[in-house]
Amino acid sequence: MDVVVDANIPGAAQAFAELGSVRLLSGEHIERQSIRNADVLLVRSVTRVDDGLVDGSRLCCVGSATTGTDHVDLPSLARRGIAFMHAPGSNAESVVEWVLAALLRVSAHRSVELRGKTVGIVGCGNVGRRLSKRLGAFGVRILKNDPPLAKRGSGDFVSLGRLLAEADIVSLHVPLTGTGAFPTSNLIGKAELSQLQPGAWVVNTSRGRVIDEDALVGALRAGQVGAAILDVWATEPDPNGALLELADVVSPHVAGHSFDGKLQGTVMLHRALMQHFGREATWNGSDLAALTDFEQLPLPAPAPDLPETAWLDAFVRPLCDLQRLDSELRTMRSVKPHEHGVFFSALRKSCPRRRAFRLRWIPKANVPAPLHHVVEHGVGIRLAG
Repeated sequence: MDVVVDANIPGAAQAFAELGSVRLLSGEHIERQSIRNADVLLVRSVTRVDDGLVDGSRLCCVGSATTGTDHVDLPSLARRGIAFMHAPGSNAESVVEWVLAALLRVSAHRSVELRGKTVGIVGCGNVGRRLSKRLGAFGVRILKNDPPLAKRGSGDFVSLGRLLAEADIVSLHVPLTGTGAFPTSNLIGKAELSQLQPGAWVVNTSRGRVIDEDALVGALRAGQVGAAILDVWATEPDPNGALLELADVVSPHVAGHSFDGKLQGTVMLHRALMQHFGREATWNGSDLAALTDFEQLPLPAPAPDLPETAWLDAFVRPLCDLQRLDSELRTMRSVKPHEHGVFFSALRKSCPRRRAFRLRWIPKANVPAPLHHVVEHGVGIRLAG
């Protein structure tokens, strides 16, 4: 069996070798010719899987080591009898930790406290549900909006209008859909932004086209939106230049790119493939998940006399290096337009290795007593001793 795999899927060579011959290719360069003789194709979100790619192939199975599937033409695969599988929720923890780090960064930079704020979470699936639980430990009020879940009668949800009107911070965690009962393309447009409290913050780690970016630029310039935290872009891999200038935190679609999140995607995809082919799943990625000697050391503690949010920001900053990618992505404005795609992709691949917060620890005595609960249950770091 010939298996073509995006080389950015960690552990791919080990995980899928038992299926046959594994060919590792750059996701941006997986093309019709390169998969013509492939039986299995495994991708991440940078590869568009549609008629143009799979025509003339002998594929029997396509998998994506991602939560989202908007890069895959599912009806096309179904028409051809090609099985599809993905890894829903695999990177949810990674996205939550990126959002927490970004909120702490902006709060500390502006010398405001998160505690007491109202955070509106739009979309309460794998990411939104976890974010709601973690943010609760920071002493914030949570409003949740999820029409599909509300229709099923599960959960305590409010209308989008109420959420926008009451939230100090709005964080988007919805799939990108253009049809159906609850489309999300341009979910947040000019009308929705006008409903926000003046100065509210907007966070988007879902898909760029969930927000009308031109409307967001206008709202930022008018002061209706006080801060924008953006990991995704409507025109990837060529982000909106005005937003690169105006947003408070930017990154090249890497919120879900912790090493452990990507590895979990490989494990889930491997398990699904083995089940599809009637084989036992024996590989679990444990050989790759071990912490390095450095990662096993206790985390350093910031100065104990810092305000709460400033202390938490200083504590989390080394675990999720937002500043480096933010600075590098903003330099795209000086790159020639025809080179934007290559530049954006290179940034994604050079993303610093990030481990799940839950794997790290700090001596309890090094954390101010009032912050024990938020460090352990909000940030997710183990307290020892």
